[in-house]
Amino acid sequence: MAQLSSLTLNASGSLNLSNAIENTSSVGNLWYDNADGRLKYSWYGGGWSTGGALSTARRNFAGAGTQNAGLAFGGALSPGRTGKTEEYNGSSWASGGALSTARYNLAGAGTQNAGLAFGSGAGTGGSPTNLTEEYNGTSWSAGGALITGRSYLAGAGTQNAGLAFGGNPSLACTEEYDGTSWSASGALSSARYTLAGAGTQNAGLAFGGKQPGSQTNYTEGYNGTSWSAGGGLSTARSYLAGAGTQNAGLASGGGTPTTVSCTEEYNGASWSAGGALINARNYLAGAGEQDAGLVFGGNYTVVSCTEEYNKDFQTKNI
Repeated sequence: MAQLSSLTLNASGSLNLSNAIENTSSVGNLWYDNADGRLKYSWYGGGWSTGGALSTARRNFAGAGTQNAGLAFGGALSPGRTGKTEEYNGSSWASGGALSTARYNLAGAGTQNAGLAFGSGAGTGGSPTNLTEEYNGTSWSAGGALITGRSYLAGAGTQNAGLAFGGNPSLACTEEYDGTSWSASGALSSARYTLAGAGTQNAGLAFGGKQPGSQTNYTEGYNGTSWSAGGGLSTARSYLAGAGTQNAGLASGGGTPTTVSCTEEYNGASWSAGGALINARNYLAGAGEQDAGLVFGGNYTVVSCTEEYNKDFQTKNI
Protein backbone atom coordinates (compact mmCIF):
# COMPACT_ATOMS: atom_id res chain seq x y z
CA MET A 1 0.00 0.00 0.00
CA ALA A 2 1.29 3.49 -0.86
CA GLN A 3 2.49 5.58 2.06
CA LEU A 4 1.17 9.15 1.81
CA SER A 5 2.75 12.17 3.52
CA SER A 6 3.46 15.92 3.21
CA LEU A 7 0.32 16.87 1.28
CA THR A 8 0.06 20.59 0.41
CA LEU A 9 -1.90 22.66 -2.06
CA ASN A 10 0.03 24.46 -4.78
CA ALA A 11 -0.96 27.74 -6.44
CA SER A 12 -3.26 26.01 -8.94
CA GLY A 13 -5.10 24.10 -6.25
CA SER A 14 -3.47 20.76 -7.03
CA LEU A 15 -1.99 18.68 -4.26
CA ASN A 16 1.78 18.49 -4.01
CA LEU A 17 2.96 15.18 -2.64
CA SER A 18 6.47 14.73 -1.23
CA ASN A 19 7.81 11.20 -0.76
CA ALA A 20 4.26 10.02 -1.20
CA ILE A 21 4.85 6.65 -2.76
CA GLU A 22 7.25 4.17 -1.29
CA ASN A 23 10.57 4.04 -3.22
CA THR A 24 9.81 7.36 -4.96
CA SER A 25 11.90 10.32 -3.85
CA SER A 26 10.55 12.90 -6.34
CA VAL A 27 7.95 15.53 -5.53
CA GLY A 28 4.84 15.27 -7.68
CA ASN A 29 1.11 15.88 -7.93
CA LEU A 30 -1.78 13.90 -6.50
CA TRP A 31 -5.21 14.22 -8.09
CA TYR A 32 -8.53 12.44 -8.67
CA ASP A 33 -9.20 11.42 -12.27
CA ASN A 34 -12.96 11.72 -12.90
CA ALA A 35 -12.66 9.80 -16.18
CA ASP A 36 -11.78 6.48 -14.54
CA GLY A 37 -12.58 7.23 -10.91
CA ARG A 38 -9.01 6.73 -9.65
CA LEU A 39 -6.71 8.66 -7.38
CA LYS A 40 -3.45 9.20 -9.26
CA TYR A 41 0.07 10.41 -8.59
CA SER A 42 2.48 11.83 -11.17
CA TRP A 43 6.16 12.67 -10.82
CA TYR A 44 9.20 13.28 -12.99
CA GLY A 45 11.24 10.09 -13.16
CA GLY A 46 12.54 7.25 -15.27
CA GLY A 47 10.56 4.50 -16.92
CA TRP A 48 11.17 1.66 -19.39
CA SER A 49 9.42 1.13 -22.73
CA THR A 50 9.69 -1.69 -25.25
CA GLY A 51 12.15 -1.34 -28.13
CA GLY A 52 12.89 -3.51 -31.16
CA ALA A 53 14.00 -7.06 -30.39
CA LEU A 54 17.49 -8.39 -31.10
CA SER A 55 17.73 -10.59 -34.18
CA THR A 56 19.60 -13.19 -32.12
CA ALA A 57 18.51 -13.93 -28.54
CA ARG A 58 21.55 -14.31 -26.25
CA ARG A 59 23.09 -13.74 -22.84
CA ASN A 60 26.48 -13.01 -21.26
CA PHE A 61 27.41 -10.60 -24.04
CA ALA A 62 28.53 -6.97 -24.26
CA GLY A 63 27.05 -3.64 -25.26
CA ALA A 64 28.26 -0.15 -26.15
CA GLY A 65 27.04 3.08 -27.69
CA THR A 66 23.90 5.09 -27.04
CA GLN A 67 20.15 4.55 -26.97
CA ASN A 68 19.80 5.59 -30.61
CA ALA A 69 23.08 4.07 -31.77
CA GLY A 70 23.63 0.93 -29.72
CA LEU A 71 25.98 -1.98 -30.30
CA ALA A 72 25.55 -5.61 -29.15
CA PHE A 73 28.27 -8.22 -29.70
CA GLY A 74 29.24 -11.75 -28.77
CA GLY A 75 27.37 -13.81 -26.21
CA ALA A 76 26.16 -17.25 -25.23
CA LEU A 77 23.33 -18.93 -27.07
CA SER A 78 21.28 -21.86 -25.84
CA PRO A 79 23.51 -23.75 -26.46
CA GLY A 80 26.74 -22.46 -28.02
CA ARG A 81 28.43 -19.10 -28.45
CA THR A 82 28.29 -16.39 -31.08
CA GLY A 83 30.40 -13.59 -32.53
CA LYS A 84 27.36 -11.88 -34.02
CA THR A 85 27.23 -8.08 -33.88
CA GLU A 86 24.04 -6.03 -34.09
CA GLU A 87 23.52 -2.27 -34.39
CA TYR A 88 20.51 -0.40 -32.97
CA ASN A 89 19.09 2.74 -34.58
CA GLY A 90 16.60 3.67 -31.89
CA SER A 91 13.87 1.34 -33.12
CA SER A 92 15.36 -1.83 -34.60
CA TRP A 93 18.53 -3.93 -34.78
CA ALA A 94 20.51 -4.70 -37.95
CA SER A 95 23.43 -7.07 -38.46
CA GLY A 96 26.98 -5.76 -38.37
CA GLY A 97 30.31 -7.51 -38.89
CA ALA A 98 30.91 -10.50 -36.62
CA LEU A 99 33.67 -10.69 -34.01
CA SER A 100 36.71 -12.56 -35.28
CA THR A 101 36.39 -14.89 -32.27
CA ALA A 102 32.94 -15.99 -31.12
CA ARG A 103 32.85 -15.59 -27.35
CA TYR A 104 30.82 -14.86 -24.22
CA ASN A 105 31.41 -13.33 -20.75
CA LEU A 106 33.26 -10.43 -22.38
CA ALA A 107 33.19 -6.67 -21.75
CA GLY A 108 32.58 -3.76 -24.10
CA ALA A 109 33.15 -0.02 -24.44
CA GLY A 110 33.04 2.74 -27.04
CA THR A 111 30.47 3.66 -29.65
CA GLN A 112 28.59 2.03 -32.51
CA ASN A 113 31.25 3.09 -35.01
CA ALA A 114 34.23 2.71 -32.68
CA GLY A 115 33.55 -0.23 -30.40
CA LEU A 116 35.90 -2.18 -28.16
CA ALA A 117 35.51 -5.84 -27.09
CA PHE A 118 37.87 -7.43 -24.57
CA GLY A 119 38.24 -10.57 -22.45
CA SER A 120 35.85 -13.53 -22.46
CA GLY A 121 35.30 -17.09 -21.36
CA ALA A 122 35.69 -18.55 -24.85
CA GLY A 123 39.09 -20.15 -24.49
CA THR A 124 39.73 -23.88 -24.42
CA GLY A 125 37.16 -25.40 -22.08
CA GLY A 126 35.67 -21.96 -21.48
CA SER A 127 38.85 -20.61 -19.87
CA PRO A 128 39.39 -16.81 -19.66
CA THR A 129 41.01 -15.08 -22.64
CA ASN A 130 42.93 -11.83 -23.19
CA LEU A 131 41.46 -11.13 -26.64
CA THR A 132 40.77 -7.52 -27.68
CA GLU A 133 38.99 -6.44 -30.88
CA GLU A 134 38.15 -3.02 -32.32
CA TYR A 135 35.05 -2.22 -34.38
CA ASN A 136 34.96 0.48 -37.09
CA GLY A 137 31.23 0.39 -37.77
CA THR A 138 31.59 -2.40 -40.31
CA SER A 139 34.10 -5.00 -39.15
CA TRP A 140 36.23 -6.08 -36.21
CA SER A 141 40.04 -6.23 -36.17
CA ALA A 142 42.54 -7.44 -33.58
CA GLY A 143 43.70 -5.02 -30.89
CA GLY A 144 46.31 -5.31 -28.16
CA ALA A 145 45.81 -8.23 -25.76
CA LEU A 146 44.83 -7.72 -22.12
CA ILE A 147 47.69 -8.22 -19.70
CA THR A 148 45.47 -10.46 -17.56
CA GLY A 149 43.15 -12.79 -19.43
CA ARG A 150 39.73 -12.91 -17.77
CA SER A 151 36.00 -13.40 -18.13
CA TYR A 152 33.00 -11.86 -16.32
CA LEU A 153 34.80 -8.48 -16.28
CA ALA A 154 33.41 -4.97 -16.76
CA GLY A 155 34.42 -2.13 -19.04
CA ALA A 156 34.03 1.60 -19.67
CA GLY A 157 35.44 4.39 -21.80
CA THR A 158 36.14 4.56 -25.52
CA GLN A 159 38.03 2.62 -28.16
CA ASN A 160 41.14 4.77 -27.70
CA ALA A 161 40.74 5.26 -23.94
CA GLY A 162 39.24 2.07 -22.60
CA LEU A 163 39.02 0.71 -19.07
CA ALA A 164 38.84 -2.96 -17.98
CA PHE A 165 38.36 -4.01 -14.34
CA GLY A 166 37.46 -6.99 -12.19
CA GLY A 167 36.67 -10.42 -13.59
CA ASN A 168 36.86 -14.10 -12.84
CA PRO A 169 38.31 -15.60 -10.67
CA SER A 170 37.42 -12.68 -8.36
CA LEU A 171 40.02 -10.25 -9.68
CA ALA A 172 40.71 -6.65 -8.64
CA CYS A 173 43.13 -5.69 -11.42
CA THR A 174 42.45 -2.68 -13.66
CA GLU A 175 43.87 -1.99 -17.11
CA GLU A 176 43.77 1.06 -19.39
CA TYR A 177 43.73 0.90 -23.21
CA ASP A 178 45.26 3.61 -25.39
CA GLY A 179 44.00 2.36 -28.74
CA THR A 180 46.98 0.03 -29.17
CA SER A 181 47.91 -1.67 -25.92
CA TRP A 182 46.80 -2.22 -22.32
CA SER A 183 48.69 -1.01 -19.24
CA ALA A 184 48.17 -1.88 -15.58
CA SER A 185 46.63 0.66 -13.21
CA GLY A 186 45.18 0.86 -9.69
CA ALA A 187 43.28 -2.19 -8.45
CA LEU A 188 39.67 -2.22 -7.29
CA SER A 189 39.32 -2.05 -3.52
CA SER A 190 37.02 -5.09 -3.66
CA ALA A 191 37.90 -7.92 -6.04
CA ARG A 192 34.81 -9.28 -7.82
CA TYR A 193 33.33 -10.56 -11.06
CA THR A 194 30.00 -10.34 -12.94
CA LEU A 195 29.96 -6.62 -12.07
CA ALA A 196 28.88 -3.66 -14.22
CA GLY A 197 30.74 -0.59 -15.40
CA ALA A 198 30.10 2.91 -16.73
CA GLY A 199 31.85 6.22 -17.32
CA THR A 200 35.21 7.04 -18.86
CA GLN A 201 38.85 6.03 -18.45
CA ASN A 202 39.49 8.91 -16.07
CA ALA A 203 36.09 8.85 -14.37
CA GLY A 204 34.97 5.23 -14.24
CA LEU A 205 32.26 3.58 -12.17
CA ALA A 206 32.14 -0.05 -10.98
CA PHE A 207 29.09 -1.46 -9.21
CA GLY A 208 27.55 -4.72 -8.06
CA GLY A 209 29.11 -8.06 -8.84
CA LYS A 210 29.89 -11.26 -7.05
CA GLN A 211 32.50 -12.58 -4.67
CA PRO A 212 32.75 -16.26 -3.80
CA GLY A 213 29.55 -17.12 -1.96
CA SER A 214 27.83 -13.72 -2.06
CA GLN A 215 26.39 -10.92 -4.18
CA THR A 216 27.73 -7.43 -3.51
CA ASN A 217 26.35 -3.90 -3.56
CA TYR A 218 29.80 -2.28 -3.73
CA THR A 219 30.26 0.88 -5.78
CA GLU A 220 33.66 2.35 -6.62
CA GLY A 221 34.70 5.42 -8.58
CA TYR A 222 37.93 5.64 -10.61
CA ASN A 223 39.91 8.88 -11.05
CA GLY A 224 42.34 7.68 -13.69
CA THR A 225 44.76 6.28 -11.11
CA SER A 226 42.92 4.67 -8.22
CA TRP A 227 39.49 3.51 -7.01
CA SER A 228 37.57 4.83 -4.01
CA ALA A 229 34.37 3.66 -2.36
CA GLY A 230 31.01 5.19 -3.30
CA GLY A 231 27.48 4.66 -2.04
CA GLY A 232 26.31 1.04 -2.17
CA LEU A 233 23.52 -0.23 -4.40
CA SER A 234 20.21 -0.60 -2.57
CA THR A 235 19.96 -4.14 -3.99
CA ALA A 236 23.12 -6.27 -3.95
CA ARG A 237 23.30 -8.15 -7.26
CA SER A 238 25.44 -9.60 -10.01
CA TYR A 239 25.04 -10.21 -13.76
CA LEU A 240 23.51 -6.71 -14.11
CA ALA A 241 23.76 -4.07 -16.84
CA GLY A 242 25.45 -0.71 -16.48
CA ALA A 243 25.25 2.60 -18.36
CA GLY A 244 25.84 6.31 -17.90
CA THR A 245 28.64 8.23 -16.21
CA GLN A 246 30.38 8.36 -12.85
CA ASN A 247 27.98 11.03 -11.59
CA ALA A 248 24.90 9.77 -13.42
CA GLY A 249 25.03 5.98 -13.50
CA LEU A 250 22.31 3.47 -14.30
CA ALA A 251 22.12 -0.08 -12.89
CA SER A 252 19.51 -2.43 -14.37
CA GLY A 253 18.37 -5.99 -13.72
CA GLY A 254 20.66 -8.73 -12.44
CA GLY A 255 20.43 -11.55 -9.93
CA THR A 256 20.31 -11.59 -6.12
CA PRO A 257 20.59 -14.56 -7.10
CA THR A 258 16.84 -14.39 -7.91
CA THR A 259 16.34 -12.55 -11.22
CA VAL A 260 15.27 -8.95 -10.57
CA SER A 261 13.77 -6.04 -12.52
CA CYS A 262 14.96 -3.23 -10.26
CA THR A 263 16.67 -0.16 -11.70
CA GLU A 264 18.79 2.28 -9.71
CA GLU A 265 20.19 5.71 -10.56
CA TYR A 266 23.50 7.04 -9.19
CA ASN A 267 24.19 10.73 -8.54
CA GLY A 268 27.88 10.44 -7.76
CA ALA A 269 27.30 9.70 -4.08
CA SER A 270 24.27 7.45 -3.63
CA TRP A 271 21.80 5.24 -5.50
CA SER A 272 18.03 5.78 -5.68
CA ALA A 273 15.24 3.70 -7.15
CA GLY A 274 14.26 4.15 -10.80
CA GLY A 275 11.48 2.57 -12.83
CA ALA A 276 11.52 -1.24 -12.89
CA LEU A 277 12.33 -3.18 -16.06
CA ILE A 278 9.30 -4.52 -17.93
CA ASN A 279 11.05 -7.90 -18.17
CA ALA A 280 13.07 -9.02 -15.14
CA ARG A 281 16.36 -10.50 -16.30
CA ASN A 282 20.02 -11.13 -15.62
CA TYR A 283 22.97 -11.83 -17.95
CA LEU A 284 21.82 -8.78 -19.97
CA ALA A 285 23.80 -6.01 -21.68
CA GLY A 286 23.37 -2.24 -21.54
CA ALA A 287 24.35 1.04 -23.17
CA GLY A 288 23.48 4.74 -23.19
CA GLU A 289 23.02 7.28 -20.42
CA GLN A 290 21.02 7.59 -17.22
CA ASP A 291 18.37 9.69 -18.98
CA ALA A 292 18.44 7.60 -22.15
CA GLY A 293 19.39 4.03 -21.30
CA LEU A 294 19.21 0.82 -23.30
CA VAL A 295 19.16 -2.84 -22.19
CA PHE A 296 18.89 -5.93 -24.36
CA GLY A 297 18.94 -9.72 -24.24
CA GLY A 298 19.73 -11.75 -21.14
CA ASN A 299 18.41 -14.65 -19.02
CA TYR A 300 19.81 -18.17 -18.96
CA THR A 301 17.17 -19.37 -21.42
CA VAL A 302 18.09 -16.37 -23.63
CA VAL A 303 15.71 -13.59 -24.66
CA SER A 304 15.83 -11.01 -27.44
CA CYS A 305 13.78 -8.22 -25.87
CA THR A 306 15.07 -4.64 -25.81
CA GLU A 307 13.97 -1.85 -23.47
CA GLU A 308 14.63 1.90 -23.49
CA TYR A 309 14.87 4.03 -20.36
CA ASN A 310 13.74 7.64 -20.48
CA LYS A 311 12.98 10.28 -17.91
CA ASP A 312 9.62 11.99 -18.24
CA PHE A 313 6.43 12.54 -16.24
CA GLN A 314 5.29 9.17 -14.89
CA THR A 315 1.77 8.41 -13.63
CA LYS A 316 0.69 5.75 -11.15
CA ASN A 317 -2.72 4.74 -9.85
CA ILE A 318 -3.03 4.72 -6.04
